[in-house]
Formats: sequence, C-alpha cells, structure tokens
Amino acid sequence: MDRLEKLCVEKGMRMTDQRRTIARVLSESDDHPDVEELYQRASAADPKISIATVYRTVRLFEEAGILERLDFRDGRARYEEIPKEHHDHLINVKTGEVIEFQSEEIEALQTRVAKELGFTLVDHRLELYGMPEDDSSAES
Repeated sequence: MDRLEKLCVEKGMRMTDQRRTIARVLSESDDHPDVEELYQRASAADPKISIATVYRTVRLFEEAGILERLDFRDGRARYEEIPKEHHDHLINVKTGEVIEFQSEEIEALQTRVAKELGFTLVDHRLELYGMPEDDSSAES
C-alpha cells in the first residue's frame, strides 16, 4: 500500500480500485501534475478510469486534507501530496518546471517580518517565479 492510500484508509475513506490507482499515480509522481496529467497516467494503468472520476477523486482527496491544490499562474490547478515537511516552490517561467526547496534563512525572515508587524506567523506559502540565468551573459 502506498503513502497516499494509507492516508486515505487512515481517514476512513472507502478505497475503490480506481481511487487506489489514482492514489498510486499521485504517490509515484515527482512533479506537480494537473488533473489532465493525472488522468493520462491513471488511464494508462486502468483504461476504465474516466476524467470525471479523476476530478471527483482529486476533490475528495483535497477535502480530506490529503492533497494540496497549487496555482502556479499557468491556468491549471496542480496537486501535490500534503508535505510532511514545509517547503517552498521556485517556478521556471520558461519551462514550467517546479523546484521544491527549503531555506532556513527565508523561514526566519518571514517570521521576523510577521513579528515586526505585530503578528505570529501561523502558515505561509512562498512561490518564486524565475528565468534561468543565461550562461553566456555570465562570461561578460
């Protein structure tokens, strides 16, 4: 049983074969797929899975706190398993690649800024958008 399926069972969710397939596809993903990508991957494993089933299952997993919906300004909702450890994202605007990273320096700065403004930081999400640096410009 994969990570996501275990979480579903722990939350008392009824696991159909199609939900198991979708959970497995999500657990095996090392990217941040949208519903269309999930459907393509899941239907390759089980051709009986419909796009409607994938939409319903993703919504169910999201409502159960198993998946997190992400919006990287590319017009499509993407998903990732709720992370065990906090991380932020750097999005390559040229390719759409999403890079996960952790920075103690950024975390400390965010906490400090909140405190200076009279708040206790309880949650945050950081998304950085960037272009790869051009190697040829570094030579000049």
